[in-house]
Amino acid sequence: MAAEGGESPATGSIPRGKEGKGRPLWKNVKYQLVEYHSLPGYLKDNEYILGYYRAEWPLKQIFLSIFTIHNETLNVWTHLIGFFLFLALTIYTAMKVPKVVDLQSLQHLPDVLKKADLQKIQSELVACLPSLPHLSHLQRLKNEVKTSLASLDMLPSLSHRHILQLLSNCLPHRYAHANFSNVSVLSAMKDDVANMIAPLVVRPISRWPFFAFLGGAMFCLLASSICHLLSCHSRRLAYIMLRIDYAGIAALISTSFYPPVYYSFMCNPFFCNIYLGFITTLGIAMIVVSLFPVFQRPEFRVIRASLFFGMGVSGVIPVLHKLIVFSHRPEALHTTGYEILMGLLYGLGALVYATRIPERWMPGKFDIAGHSHQLFHVLVVAGAYTHYQAGLVYLKWRDLEGC
Repeated sequence: MAAEGGESPATGSIPRGKEGKGRPLWKNVKYQLVEYHSLPGYLKDNEYILGYYRAEWPLKQIFLSIFTIHNETLNVWTHLIGFFLFLALTIYTAMKVPKVVDLQSLQHLPDVLKKADLQKIQSELVACLPSLPHLSHLQRLKNEVKTSLASLDMLPSLSHRHILQLLSNCLPHRYAHANFSNVSVLSAMKDDVANMIAPLVVRPISRWPFFAFLGGAMFCLLASSICHLLSCHSRRLAYIMLRIDYAGIAALISTSFYPPVYYSFMCNPFFCNIYLGFITTLGIAMIVVSLFPVFQRPEFRVIRASLFFGMGVSGVIPVLHKLIVFSHRPEALHTTGYEILMGLLYGLGALVYATRIPERWMPGKFDIAGHSHQLFHVLVVAGAYTHYQAGLVYLKWRDLEGC
């Protein structure tokens, strides 16, 4: 389809008043950037962004444009970088989070050991044979372990003397051949002992709600990035990309509820299933609604933002419920703080998106950088990362205490 005004994308005009300043941005590009008034109707979304548009380019040129400057460049990269950030966080969570033990968490070990499989602990320790040379300060090491792991008092089937001897014998071989100071040996020993014992007494809870959230975040960020890159190709592709983009937003909002709801109410299946079922149904409904073409029109921009904002606000109910049930738990207050911050970031993003601030104040001044959609993207990534931090608190809490 030709651009309005009879100009094709290949011969589109340079934004008025920007010839001298803007020409170097695309002087070697065959398919030139055009002004807002030259766009086909389906690409006219924000009348306050006056220039630097791509219109009906071939796919090859569109893919190459990811490395050039236009008014969608930062829209693409803000969420593409966010996608790779959450991909890295997903890999880190899968590989490290269930295995890393924070020594501070051992303050809860006495409660955990009451439910521990003591025979399994003993068999694992015995498997580490006493094949290493005796250390000159072995007794001091034993005393340090006994002090740092006072919860060993909770092991009625094993004597102190026997288990401390086993722990000492299980020291890594490097301590017998390195000239460490006593302090460094003791500190390293506590780390190794903690990471050796904790997997035996702490049974990690299900991770699927946390990974569902990470998957929803990655889908949303990648879908948004691809949408901003490809929508200028044709009316049909723009329609498909926008539907996928809306589905990604709904997926992010829905899956953001999974960790707080599941880990807060995992010991109360009734409320857990009610909340999870409600937000999942609402998310699917939002995706279905977004399939209607009328939902795409610019005049429905505020309604679009309001619907997604309302979907997010519905999460206030399970959060308040959590605070009532776990008002005595510091983890509940900690995670709620993160969730409030996340809500503020998402809400501010929706407000900026709907009001088109700041470009509505100075049309044409924020065409390339600083317009509302770019700010919206940054706030979404920040909100999602805040929610990731809350998820880590939930995992640590439930791993250590279960129900």
